[in-house]
Amino acid sequence: MASTVVIQSKQGIGDLTWNLSYLRAIAALSPGGKVIFLALPSTHARELLQAEPSVERTLYFESRGPELQRAVHLIRLITMLRRLSCETAWFLDRTVRPAVAAFLAGIPNRIGVGFGAQRWFITNPGVDRSLEREPYHFEWLPPLMAQMQVPLVSQEPNLQLPVGAVAAARKKYGRHARPWIVLGLGGSHPLKEWPLEHWTEFIAALRRRGTGTVFLIGGPAQSAPAEKLIAATAGAPAVNACDSTVLDAAALLKEADCFVGPDSGPMNLAAAVGTPAFGMFGATRVLDHSRFIHPVLPDDGRVTLDGMRRISPANVLARLEPQLAAHKARM
Repeated sequence: MASTVVIQSKQGIGDLTWNLSYLRAIAALSPGGKVIFLALPSTHARELLQAEPSVERTLYFESRGPELQRAVHLIRLITMLRRLSCETAWFLDRTVRPAVAAFLAGIPNRIGVGFGAQRWFITNPGVDRSLEREPYHFEWLPPLMAQMQVPLVSQEPNLQLPVGAVAAARKKYGRHARPWIVLGLGGSHPLKEWPLEHWTEFIAALRRRGTGTVFLIGGPAQSAPAEKLIAATAGAPAVNACDSTVLDAAALLKEADCFVGPDSGPMNLAAAVGTPAFGMFGATRVLDHSRFIHPVLPDDGRVTLDGMRRISPANVLARLEPQLAAHKARM
């Protein structure tokens, strides 16, 4: 059994994917080259990390809810960590409860960035406190790796998917014409969502090109809007793939030629599997730490709370055009 446990308290799929490079770096210096990974169920880590060689196994814990419920979750986490009998625990974010749990579970080596109260429960010095103002982990986890002398080869996730899942996507959709353009509907917050009328105009223009196949993903809640978008437009084939599991969606994204959608879980998955992701950043900070993310900003260049509405379909299509032209030239 691995003697190192890595704990992620952030709840998103994007948080999972962008922590993979750190997870691998830690595992490379751990006994057996593997770690036990603890994450929230909302990350879908157990599905997505099936083929990840650096993870011995993935366990779920919960941390959200009212204060009493969170206290129960903390007790359960302490119990889980005691049973694992690990020598070292790493914390991939700034939250304090996992560090408290590891301390109370008797794990001797507890490594984290040390922001806020977390610094009282870790055994390393913590990183420069000036970084505490930075909201994203890719600002303060590299200094933590450097402090602990853990070589970080790359920050790219390079998510490894089960061969069977990728083969299944290829078999299921193989008859559809290329290029495969995957569109990610919805968003983790209303401010991140692209207006439905923009989607309609964009998909109509994309399908009028008459080449390739448009796939729509986004989860069960987006299935009905996807059907309406397909019915309201015409031209190149369009497939409603909103009923896909997270793993199936990731496999489709790996096989796709490009992705278009808001700053969201699907965008992060696309970049994580190495597919060019044209991500719309209207209300959130532009992420430029991956060569696979191609940011699309509001037409006037201003990222504000209402910025998604100011990203026009023509703007997105213009950004996508070179990618489509390059695919056509390769045919």
